[in-house]
Amino acid sequence: MSDARSELDAIFSRLDIQPVAIEHPPVHTVEEALPFWNALEGVHTKNLLLKGAKGGLWLVCVPTDRRLDLKALAVHVGAKKFSFASAETLLETLNVVQGSVSPLALVNDKAGAVQLVLAKDMLDEPRITVHPLVNTATLSLTSDELLRVIEATGHKPEIVDFDSLASV
Repeated sequence: MSDARSELDAIFSRLDIQPVAIEHPPVHTVEEALPFWNALEGVHTKNLLLKGAKGGLWLVCVPTDRRLDLKALAVHVGAKKFSFASAETLLETLNVVQGSVSPLALVNDKAGAVQLVLAKDMLDEPRITVHPLVNTATLSLTSDELLRVIEATGHKPEIVDFDSLASV
């Protein structure tokens, strides 16, 4: 087990959180994961690491069926314009590979370089599913548990109502 996974498990233990977990073959896309996720309660997520035009990194976590207006989101968070972060940036910053990204990877962002953006409507759901630093497992947490774990990593998410973002 990696040091980060051990640290994540220690956070779960300290916060008295026992996520519901499933293991599955490696998945790299939402489409690949959906057949396995059907056995797990919760709103399923897609996670994007985005880079601002003038620097800065944002991890955006939204329900899988959410269409994103990246221009409107960039304006909303003050990034001006977004591009997708490279696989190298993902590995350097969050120490995960593509397909394994989730808010739980913030446990590896000791420098606080990444700003987390969570969809407001997702947090209204009873449970949320995320990868635990690998794409061979998925966890189901309550919204409150997810927020508590994020806080334990030293991050404060920006909660965004994507339905209210004006297209630009």
